[in-house]
Amino acid sequence: MAELKRIYTEEVVPKLIKKFGYTNIMQVPKIEKITLNMGVGEAVSNSKAVEGAVKDMALIAGQKPIVTKAKKSIATFKLREGMPIGCKVTLRGEKAYDFMYRLTRIGLARVRDFAGVNPKSFDGRGNFAMGLKEQIVFPEIDYDKIDKIRGFDIIVTTTAKTDEEARELLKELGMPFAGQEA
Repeated sequence: MAELKRIYTEEVVPKLIKKFGYTNIMQVPKIEKITLNMGVGEAVSNSKAVEGAVKDMALIAGQKPIVTKAKKSIATFKLREGMPIGCKVTLRGEKAYDFMYRLTRIGLARVRDFAGVNPKSFDGRGNFAMGLKEQIVFPEIDYDKIDKIRGFDIIVTTTAKTDEEARELLKELGMPFAGQEA
C-alpha cells in the first residue's frame, strides 16, 4: 500500500469524521483522480518538442501520457486542426496517492522561493488546481537529459462536496497552503 494511502486511511479519515461529523465512512472525501497537463507552445514550429514533453511526463507520472491535439485551426498562431500541442495523463487509485505523496513531500520542497500553494485555487466543487513552472523539481527528471524546462498543470479531483472539505483533506494529506500555520 502506498504510504499516503496508509496515512489517509489511518489518520486522515478519523480526523475528517470528527471535524465534519460524517455518519458513514463513505461520506469522507478522498482523491478521485489527479490530472497532469503539459501544453507545448513551441510544438507549432518544432514537432520534436512534444516527444520531449511526453518523455518527461511519463517519468513524472509513472505511466504513458496521451498526446493532445488542436481541436481547431487558428491562423494567427499558425496552428492547424489535429496538430499535436501537448500531453496529459490521468492518475487514479494508488498511482494518484503515490504522485500526491511525491508532490507534497519532494516536488514542492524543491521549488525555489516556495511560500505555499494558493489556498483559493479551488473551483467551488472541491477540486484543486495548481501549476508548476518547471518539471525539474521531481527527482525522476535528470537535469542533463531534458531539452527544455517546461511547466505543467496539476488538477486534483476529490469527492468532497465543498471547498472547505477538500481544503481540509489536502491539508491533512500534506499540501502546504500559503498562510497555513506550521
